Amino acid sequence: MSEIKRKRGRKPSSNNRANEETLDSPSTTAMDDVFSVANVELVPNQSPPAAVDEHRPRRGRPKKLKTEEKSPPPTRVSSAGLSRPSENGGDFNGVIPGGDSIGAAPAVARVVPAMDAVVKVFCVHTEPNFSLPWQRKRQYSSSSSGFVIGGRRVLTNAHSVEHYTQVKLKKRGSDTKYLATVLAIGTECDIAMLTVDDDEFWEGVSPVEFGELPTLQDAVTVVGYPIGGDTISVTSGVVSRIEILSYVHGSTELLGLQIDAAINSGNSGGPAFSDKGNCVGIAFQSLKHEDVENIGYVIPTPVIVHFIKDYEKNGAYTGFPILGVEWQKMENPDLRMAMGMKSDQKGVRIRRIDPTAPEYKVLKPSDIILSFDGVDIANDGTVPFRHGERMGFSYLVSQKYTGDSAAIKVLRDSKILNFNMDLATHRRLIPSHNKGRPPSFYIIAGFVFSTVSVPYLRSEYGKEYEFETPVKLLEKLLYSLPQSPDEQLVVISQVLVADINIGYEEIVNTQVHAFNGKPVKNLKSLADMVENCDDEFLKFDLEYDQIVVLRSKTAKAATLDILATHCIPSAMSDDLKK
Repeated sequence: MSEIKRKRGRKPSSNNRANEETLDSPSTTAMDDVFSVANVELVPNQSPPAAVDEHRPRRGRPKKLKTEEKSPPPTRVSSAGLSRPSENGGDFNGVIPGGDSIGAAPAVARVVPAMDAVVKVFCVHTEPNFSLPWQRKRQYSSSSSGFVIGGRRVLTNAHSVEHYTQVKLKKRGSDTKYLATVLAIGTECDIAMLTVDDDEFWEGVSPVEFGELPTLQDAVTVVGYPIGGDTISVTSGVVSRIEILSYVHGSTELLGLQIDAAINSGNSGGPAFSDKGNCVGIAFQSLKHEDVENIGYVIPTPVIVHFIKDYEKNGAYTGFPILGVEWQKMENPDLRMAMGMKSDQKGVRIRRIDPTAPEYKVLKPSDIILSFDGVDIANDGTVPFRHGERMGFSYLVSQKYTGDSAAIKVLRDSKILNFNMDLATHRRLIPSHNKGRPPSFYIIAGFVFSTVSVPYLRSEYGKEYEFETPVKLLEKLLYSLPQSPDEQLVVISQVLVADINIGYEEIVNTQVHAFNGKPVKNLKSLADMVENCDDEFLKFDLEYDQIVVLRSKTAKAATLDILATHCIPSAMSDDLKK
């Protein structure tokens, strides 16, 4: 989470963010970075609470009632929380909608979540091969959870269906798997929306109803299909924290709930119900560490509703807008005085502005943001949230939709200025996701040119890529801002050894700055310049002041032989041919 600090260039301790894991339950063919035996922790047996025992059917002969006592009529509890006498009197078998056996009727009606709406998600993944970008990796299977919402739709986690080839859904108590269609994938919020064309799937299934954002200590029940069995599983706990969380899959920070209910691999995409039977979130990640127990994280309803409304409004997922600035806290009184702030003024100072963001045309460095949409911002960057709670002001921005406008009040040169500006999604120089697209590549004389992304770095350097990546690339990942909307970081990923590239074999993951003296803006511009070059030599200026020089005619002729040797179908990816 944001509280977990780590040092660059040093091997991480066991409590870094890599220990926050998404929760797919893979089959035995799944990759090691999705699930490993080392991450499984045995939980000691615990005696069930007395309240739970009352709802469990007893073994053996039922206890006889005294002759002077009359057995009360059994009640049936619906998913809406209403109780009514059984229609067949004393012959009621104690089964509530959702399939739970309650034995003898409890004294107080208990609200039971609509567990029949919870489905098991089966997905076959085929990930890109960034080392050999013209191929894909061996497919693997995973299972996770999901639940039915209105409009014949199903919600699950985005990482549950990432790089999907085929998705199937199975209802509770059914032996049939139904083919599903992926409607939208929200990488930032880690939510995906599915549907099923077969009408049989929707028979007898009622969608869940969403509840309000819970408060601290509210009871929650997580339902899903975690590892350890094939049937539905229910765990309960309370909300222990509400704050802006780091979403591991999306590499973003959005509102999230921390709960103490057990969440394990396979719970991904499963709903979290309140004690009123309403869905208040989606389980999506947990913290694995030897010093912590039962720390799980849930995507709350404001984020879920934002995702659904975004899809309904635009016909596709457009993302969560952010304010394209980097800011500094103004807690130091001398700093506030030097910036011309009065004693009753609070806010944060703008350090840098993304040149590709709409705010770049309006705001300036050293502007003090005083308020966002009429809500005053404190010197530590927080805003009032609920009674006794404060939240980072990025929460206000995330409530907006792409293209919405916002009123921003700033202090510039001791003058208060008001701006009304449009909001857009953030674009990074090194993107966090390829959004389902295959990697781009271009090959000339055995030199494989590609673009850098977080999945690329993870493929090249493993799960600890933030510590294993070369310093030059790591600095660009953490601090560099794109100077234009189409700018990419182009590198020579590897050299396919041939006679023409002798002496260049050790060039790996090195950035390309220029070609024949012209700056390289993105991979397509590089491919176009090389393909249309009539000069005698091809000269590439690389990072660390390296250069690569090839004879033009010889290089283009050798490329065909290298492609045939390595069974590569084309010298460039399809997106570069357009």
